[in-house]
Amino acid sequence: MNKTIDYETDLYSWALHNAELLRQGRFAEIDAEHIAEELEDRGKSDRRALENRLIILVAHLLKWEHQPDHRSGSWEGSINEQRLRVNRLLRNNPGLKPYLPEAVANAYADALKLAAKDTHTSVNRFPSTCPYTLEQMLHEDFYPEN
Repeated sequence: MNKTIDYETDLYSWALHNAELLRQGRFAEIDAEHIAEELEDRGKSDRRALENRLIILVAHLLKWEHQPDHRSGSWEGSINEQRLRVNRLLRNNPGLKPYLPEAVANAYADALKLAAKDTHTSVNRFPSTCPYTLEQMLHEDFYPEN
C-alpha cells in the first residue's frame, strides 16, 4: 500500500486509493484489514439507521394513539417521513429485512422513553412491548386509534 495515504489520518483518500487498487486487481497492495473493518462498520451503520428511524416512527405512533387531542400535521408528517425512509432503507438494503423484528424490539425501549417524555407522562402509560406489527408500522394508511 502507498504509505503516503494513511487510513487513520485521511480516510477519504485512503478509500479512493484502495478502491482504485481493487479495480486494477492489485490485491497484494490493498489494506485488507481496514477494508474489512470499514465494510463491517457500514453494515452496523445501516442497522443503526434502521433502528433510529424506527425509534422516531414508533414514538410518533404511540403519541398519535395516546394523545388524540394533540394530533398534528407535524406528527403525521413525521410518521410519513419515517415510513418512507425505513422503506427506502429496506429497498436499498434488503439484507436488513430479517433484522427487522430485532430492530423493532431494540428501538421500542427508546421510542417508549421518547413518547413518554414528549407527552409528559410515565412510560407505564404505554404498552411494555411494541403494540404495532411491522405491516402496520410501515403501511402508509395506518394511524392507531386509542
